[in-house]
Amino acid sequence: MKRIVVFLLLLAAAGSMRAESPAEQAIVQAIKSPETSVVHLWAPWCSNCQAELKSGGWLKAVKQNPQVKFYFVSVWNNGDDGRAMLKKYEVADQPNVTISADPGPRTGNKIKQFAGLPLSWIPTTWVFVGGNLRYALNYGEVRFPVLQQFLEDSKSEWSHKGEASGTE
Repeated sequence: MKRIVVFLLLLAAAGSMRAESPAEQAIVQAIKSPETSVVHLWAPWCSNCQAELKSGGWLKAVKQNPQVKFYFVSVWNNGDDGRAMLKKYEVADQPNVTISADPGPRTGNKIKQFAGLPLSWIPTTWVFVGGNLRYALNYGEVRFPVLQQFLEDSKSEWSHKGEASGTE
């Protein structure tokens, strides 16, 4: 009986582990760069993602921040990268934009994490600096003034040097 239980536990653990897709591997390497990177997980069928693009917010953010690398990763879209929609809204051809897709399905066994972070909703947007996650917008549509503020804040060095320890 113990062997059956151990076997079932191992089987369950193996099922929950997945290999990183080529898109995920590329993003994990790219975000290690010292400059600011924005990873936007989206899908062309998602109405919130469509609304972000239609508003012109992404195009404006990309153009206002040429030093920032933007990674648009289509997820839960059967491997389609959504390039046609990004082209329609003039985002695709910007020099600081990279487009890729996770091969996972839209329904059923869709991915629940990406780059080691939980993924439960799209759109999801993460801001990285030097491989460190600075901000995570996991709730849906981006408010672009907030994203712009996060990008500005990401230029700052964070330190607790000189601050009171709180134990006084």
